Amino acid sequence: MHHGLSDLTRRIERTLRDRLIPATYGAAVPVEVSALHLPGEPIPPAEAIAGEYGPFAVGERWGRAFGTTWFHLTGEVPAAMRGRRVELVVDLGFERSGPGFRSEGLAYTPDGVPIKGIEPRTAWLPVARPARGGERVDLYLEAASNPLFDGSVTTLGDPETIGPELLYRLDRAEIAVLEEDVHALVLDVQTLHGLALELPESDPRRHEVRRALEVMLDELDVADVVGGAATARARLAGVLASPAAPSAHKISAVGHAHIDSAWLWPVRETIRKCARTFSNVVALAEDYPDFVFACSSAQQYAWMRDHHPLVWERIRAAAARGQFVPVGGMWVESDTNMPGGEALVRQFTQGKRFFADELGVDSREVWLPDSFGYSAALPQLARLAGFRWFLSQKMSWNLTNRFPHHTFWWEGIDGSRVFTHFPPADTYSSELTADQLHHGVRNFAEKGRATRSLLPFGYGDGGGGPTREIIETGHRVADLEGSPRVTIESPSAFFAAAEAEYPDAPVWAGEMYLEFHRGTYTSQHAMKRGNRRTEHLLREAELWAATAAVRAGAVYPYAELDRIWQEMLLLQFHDILPGSSIAWVHREARVTYARLEVELETIIDGALGALAGEGAVPLVFNAAPHERDGVPALAAAPAEVPGTVLVEGNDDGVTLDNALVRVRVGRDGTLASVLDLVADREVLAGAGNVLQLHPDTPNYFDAWDIDDFAFARRRDLTGVTAIEVDTSDPARPLVRVRRTDGDSTYVQTTALAAGARRVDLVTEVDWHQRETLLKVAFPLAVHADRSASEIQFGHVFRPTHTNTSWDAARFEICAHRWLHVGEPGYGAAVVNAETYGHDVTRPAPGDARGPGSTTVRLSLLRAPRYPDPETDQGRHRLAYGLVVGAEIADAVREGYRANLPVRQRTGAGPVAPLVSVSSPAVVVEAVKLADDRSGDVVVRLYESLGGRAKARLTAGFGVERAWVCDLVEHEDEEIAALAPLTTSGNEVTLDLGPFQVVTLRLRAAR
Repeated sequence: MHHGLSDLTRRIERTLRDRLIPATYGAAVPVEVSALHLPGEPIPPAEAIAGEYGPFAVGERWGRAFGTTWFHLTGEVPAAMRGRRVELVVDLGFERSGPGFRSEGLAYTPDGVPIKGIEPRTAWLPVARPARGGERVDLYLEAASNPLFDGSVTTLGDPETIGPELLYRLDRAEIAVLEEDVHALVLDVQTLHGLALELPESDPRRHEVRRALEVMLDELDVADVVGGAATARARLAGVLASPAAPSAHKISAVGHAHIDSAWLWPVRETIRKCARTFSNVVALAEDYPDFVFACSSAQQYAWMRDHHPLVWERIRAAAARGQFVPVGGMWVESDTNMPGGEALVRQFTQGKRFFADELGVDSREVWLPDSFGYSAALPQLARLAGFRWFLSQKMSWNLTNRFPHHTFWWEGIDGSRVFTHFPPADTYSSELTADQLHHGVRNFAEKGRATRSLLPFGYGDGGGGPTREIIETGHRVADLEGSPRVTIESPSAFFAAAEAEYPDAPVWAGEMYLEFHRGTYTSQHAMKRGNRRTEHLLREAELWAATAAVRAGAVYPYAELDRIWQEMLLLQFHDILPGSSIAWVHREARVTYARLEVELETIIDGALGALAGEGAVPLVFNAAPHERDGVPALAAAPAEVPGTVLVEGNDDGVTLDNALVRVRVGRDGTLASVLDLVADREVLAGAGNVLQLHPDTPNYFDAWDIDDFAFARRRDLTGVTAIEVDTSDPARPLVRVRRTDGDSTYVQTTALAAGARRVDLVTEVDWHQRETLLKVAFPLAVHADRSASEIQFGHVFRPTHTNTSWDAARFEICAHRWLHVGEPGYGAAVVNAETYGHDVTRPAPGDARGPGSTTVRLSLLRAPRYPDPETDQGRHRLAYGLVVGAEIADAVREGYRANLPVRQRTGAGPVAPLVSVSSPAVVVEAVKLADDRSGDVVVRLYESLGGRAKARLTAGFGVERAWVCDLVEHEDEEIAALAPLTTSGNEVTLDLGPFQVVTLRLRAAR
């Protein structure tokens, strides 16, 4: 029996491959082809259409990597095709590849109207349905020769190293008849055959379906597939019409095209990918009234508005019909580990505002199917931005532990919860095939308690999206015996039904740590530095510009700040900030970060000038949320006269002593001792600030991953070229250590400032290692069973032991400005200005450090070779510091200080803060003017220590009204109820819960 079934399987699949699919298109005639090869970057369609085209023939090669060729296709529908469905079929050289990763194109009419994208599996353009005969075909096709990246080291990702090789061959350009019965028969057979393969041997339905297919094949004349297709379909109609069982699992299918905003292609190509995909989608929406397509990323909609207005208008029309559904409500599908708190807020507010203003839509679901793990701050921010639901599927990529839920409540660090779903089919690019549908049913963790799941369908990553074949398959499995029920509908329809069905779903508390892609915390250091620097410059620009507007009547740069935020938010996309894109992407990002820094410094300089006024008083401007050197937070005051630091040198090294901390740099250039003079205890359990190299050759994805076996081998850099002492600033002397290792050079600087309990450290590297991970280690004399890492608006605790597989899998973790370890009564923190990857470990058995110590390491640089073979090569400056005797409050304060250095200038006198907060636990994260340009002052603050706090906020201006609003700065009774406040004059008092984020809106008295 099994032999016979196997034979039938082979017969079905060969008939599909060799007989039915080739017969999908019947009579065909070639079209005339001419071509315009662009020498450089793309040009506008009108310019290209007006260009001079030369002869070109099917079979010729075209397209160097990331090039553009415009094809002009002309022909006439033969009279013999009268009454038939006629299409123009074009194969740009697809070679059986999937959409989005090779050649692709967008077709235009001669007057520049975009029609539809050309991709693998949707390689056709409409001509006539039905044809009269004699119709003229005259189209222009903008074809992109995007290279295929297969995981091997390549130079194709950098425009400076792309060679002249032509990648593709035009394989087909014909006017052809679509044999609609054959096309439908193919889908019938594929649907039933796939179903039968998924059903168990014992299921009678399996045998019924296979027998129907066998009878159909017996009767089909393979020499006349077209003539027999209708009859063959009739033979299968009965088994296709048998309805699903009442208990069948319910799948909400939604069209989808996850388009990475940059990855293996530059941003300019993403814009074109969106135009191709969205043109396909709106065409499908017009052909299939039940079709629903979910699309995130306000940035991609904005690109269509600005670069493809005709596509944009069709999107708007489809959105008005409810078929093109904006989801996610974010500017891009960002990384969520590394963006700062305010940046994540702006991902939501910029996205929500765009969707509301441009499309009249208020998205309710956060949509992040592919980001590399999910911060525990997200549930609160989602609720404060007006979201109810959260979707992802990336946790199915875990290498060690299976995530236990598909439908659940996700609880953040403050206790906020958001109803969450992971599609159990483990994909965001389904083709609605039987294996995907049945995998989702079998895999669904909530069986017996819930009956619904969501499944996004359509080709993704590089675009493409749904096809008519996938939609037609969806219709066939809508109500099919042996299959789950499939309904094409919006995500909100699914979530509303799923939440109503399963309101008492289980709760997952805390971060969703992806046990994969841990290298993204470190790859492409310039992305990390640029992100952190730009975030803090934006904080300063808004703070000082708002203060100058209220205090000095300066003009607040609304439009400029808005644009800068959007440019920076794009760079937080989950393949740009994580460092997992091609060289082209990162080169452009570095240029953008540099330009934004100049623009923000200009805004800050103008605001400080307006605030300082004319005068010769030396002022220190402190943008940090804590007092520093006698200067209140968010204010300016005359600089204090600093003290001095003692410097001594002897055979054991160089000692820096400020009466609070005594630091000794040993002869090998490492920290030999850090003595806390206040607590009278040594902070280090061994040499500190030690540079360590690990071989870094992950099993799967170079730029994405660090594997645990990388730590099995280690080499410490202790060779010294020179040690220098610089006492030119007696208030902050420093020791400079120079090292050389192979082709790389290192300069490590240790500095200690008067009055500080933070040792400032800088490592400057001219990096020429390959496939190597650079870490810096601090073995600390504290016995910590957990570490605290800053995340957005708070921190998370993670075990330092490996008791469970979940603990062991967190061998590389993400922290923002600080990481803290402690034992009862004493702790220490490591702060940084541009680093995210860390690890925290206890001593291994036999370790010389002995029991009772904890080692904190920062990951400084990597050197993966794919997809950018030159990752991180060159010069880098990495700043970090060791805070002795630190509680978490000290770590919070020093983390801000390390990222917000004071600014000095002369002026008329002190500048009072625009707002001040009484509680040391409550941190002001943002001060700005309201987005609606009303002039209201918006203050975002949060409880930073994980406890409860009563805070009194004092405004430095008369307040007519103060109220709590949502993140989008709208009044919301539910959110206001979470933070009741009282007001008295210019003072606002409110109680905050652990890690609670509150957005206050203050209207100045007129």
